[in-house]
Amino acid sequence: MIVVLGPTATGKTSFAAHLANAINSEIISADSRQVYRHMNLGTGKDYSDYIVNGKIIPCHLIDIREPGTKYNIFEYQNDFFQVYKNLINKGITPILCGGTGLYIESIVKQYKLIAVPVNEKLRAKLSDKTLEELEQILSNYKILHNRTDTDTLKRALRAIEIEEYYKSHPDLSQNFPEIKPVYIGISTDRETRRQNITERLHKRIANGMIEEVKFLLQKNISPDDLIYYGLEYKYITLHLVGKLSYEEMVKKLNAAIHQFAKRQMTWFRKMEREDCNIHWIDTREKMEIKLATALSILGRA
Repeated sequence: MIVVLGPTATGKTSFAAHLANAINSEIISADSRQVYRHMNLGTGKDYSDYIVNGKIIPCHLIDIREPGTKYNIFEYQNDFFQVYKNLINKGITPILCGGTGLYIESIVKQYKLIAVPVNEKLRAKLSDKTLEELEQILSNYKILHNRTDTDTLKRALRAIEIEEYYKSHPDLSQNFPEIKPVYIGISTDRETRRQNITERLHKRIANGMIEEVKFLLQKNISPDDLIYYGLEYKYITLHLVGKLSYEEMVKKLNAAIHQFAKRQMTWFRKMEREDCNIHWIDTREKMEIKLATALSILGRA
């Protein structure tokens, strides 16, 4: 699988669509808010980005839930693997594209999301073990691809507890297919990213983003539900219910999106520290150069 990731406002979707067109692939979205219908401008659903040379590139896990509901990572993981298996069975190499680091990691690290209870007996048995000894015990359950499960005694103990629970409850095993990802990151320098974010915000407001939120409120979606989705929906809703002036809304929203992009990059840097090899491409490069670089990385040049 190819993973195209990066912070907001860097052109990930357009790049992923062009790459999909070049290798006859399809895209699976990794965006926690684009799953909702009618939430378009605020979530950055640029449908035109999926059209390359007149061809519509298929994209999955967009517009699959009604606004006002609360989609979660457990649902996303299961929805993803249904699509993934279908594409693999058709001989298609999927492109996972998005900026929600948690969603991406839930797939490539195959998070086990069933609530595993505390095993007091097992914890007492392992209480005198060193971190190295716990790491060795954990390695008997699974191959340790990185050290995130064993960087502290508490994490190592919990990891063993989870693996022991699954061993004794085989019917709960999710049996996800093994994922072999190649990561391509789309980013740019901090100042260019900040400029892109601000310009894009004003463009989306001019194109009707406030009217989009008004429409959702008119569909009897409560202000609290819209505020839950954060960023654009939070601040525009606060403006529409009279808690923020237009100028305050724009200023606070712009700052919040910049902070969000910074958090995204922090997450991706964390992934790199945990042995994830991300091949970064500057979004300012021409599309043909970005594609040539990506195809070389994929060994398809």
